[in-house]
Amino acid sequence: MVGHASANGRNLGHMWSQRAVVDYGLARRATIQSIRSGHMEARDVCDAHPYLLRAARYHGEPTARICPICEQRNVTNVTYVYGDELGRLAGRVKATADLAEMAREYGEFRVYVVEVCQGCSWNHLAVSFVLGTGDPPGASV
Repeated sequence: MVGHASANGRNLGHMWSQRAVVDYGLARRATIQSIRSGHMEARDVCDAHPYLLRAARYHGEPTARICPICEQRNVTNVTYVYGDELGRLAGRVKATADLAEMAREYGEFRVYVVEVCQGCSWNHLAVSFVLGTGDPPGASV
């Protein structure tokens, strides 16, 4: 079952097999500070691809975190999974609740969580991590 580890108020879905965690919060804060200090413009970072916006709208998971750029809407988390063992599932959006079952079924896959504002198109990679049993591909469980 998914527990709930939190970093900077994010519900990141800590799981028993979670490893190789990379939290991109420092890069996020630096980007936001650059905008607020006038070194960057919001349009430089509010550039979400239409497919990412569509994924956020139909498959994303709402959060209670307000967008740091427009401060008008809450951001949505979009979770992507990638891995050689996943076959046709690689590159797909998955719900956090689906990750626990996948972690028991596959040896190893990487998860990327992107926060997206559907209002201003802000998007930023929030965290990535590896899940899975750790068994080599094709090993019996």
